Amino acid sequence: MAKTPEAKVKDVVKQLLSDRGAYYAMPVASGYGNAGIPDILACYKGRFLGIECKAKGNKPTTLQLFNLKQIRDAGGIDLIIDEHNLDTLKKALDNIK
Repeated sequence: MAKTPEAKVKDVVKQLLSDRGAYYAMPVASGYGNAGIPDILACYKGRFLGIECKAKGNKPTTLQLFNLKQIRDAGGIDLIIDEHNLDTLKKALDNIK
């Protein structure tokens, strides 16, 4: 089965995190979890990241944006990554000391 464009973005994000030795998890959306959680939750050098992956011009939902804001407000790093801005993740990781 062919991967979706968003799945391809997620694969690149996971590889970038793995290459740096970051911890990451991909929460499964279900009726028992919180809706709108970012696709990938990660920790790198003690910093928490919430990464929402999109592709083909898709935008985050209002609930996804709300969750990303909560991460930012709590001192974490929130990112929306698509096939056009993968360098944003690289720069964010480079800036973590």
